[in-house]
Amino acid sequence: DYLTRPDPEAALVLCATVPERGKAPAALAKLVEPVGTVREVALARKDLPAWLGRRAAARGIDLSPEGAAALVESVGEDPAALAQALEQVASAFPGERISREHVERQFRGLGEQHIWDLCDRAFGRDAAGAMRSLRTLLAAREDPLLVLGGLASRLRDLLRVRALPDRMPLGELTRAAGLRFEWQARRYREQARRFSLEELVAIHAEIVEADRALKSGADAGIVLPLLLGRIAAEP
Repeated sequence: DYLTRPDPEAALVLCATVPERGKAPAALAKLVEPVGTVREVALARKDLPAWLGRRAAARGIDLSPEGAAALVESVGEDPAALAQALEQVASAFPGERISREHVERQFRGLGEQHIWDLCDRAFGRDAAGAMRSLRTLLAAREDPLLVLGGLASRLRDLLRVRALPDRMPLGELTRAAGLRFEWQARRYREQARRFSLEELVAIHAEIVEADRALKSGADAGIVLPLLLGRIAAEP
């Protein structure tokens, strides 16, 4: 309705994120062009450190070239996430020149957190969310075997939980499954309930095959999405 009768006193901003070499949705662009402006903001990975440098300078942040490169390596290629990370590291080290060491101190363990999120989404049968998490990890140059190892570790936990009585109290379940926290037991029980024991065993075989493929030089950008699709697919 707005595009057919635009209000000059209220601006409407529509954003569409598309993959590399992708284009804005044609139908949306066709609606906007007669009454507004269609603007493309495209940043290749090689341009991101310089873009971060310009953004930092505009905000009075002293960001070294090495620090900019480290941000891209740690956070990935999403400009919005990078802008947020820049503000975060600048707030953590006010008045200092942001180096690679500052970035690594601030975002140590970020890859592990993303792998944890990936596992939650995959075994929660959230295929779209799992694929987004995987793209973030691969864009940040996370080791594909570490990603696969995270999935394998979560699967082992779910197999142990699935094999235990469904109504076992959380405290007992935590100890019996070898977990550290009751909240883990609660979450893993919820995830395990989404799969039969036979399905979990089949996923184990898929992970073993994916491990063999990656170690033989197969493309992680093909192997891991296929694996996630099989894990997260609704029965």
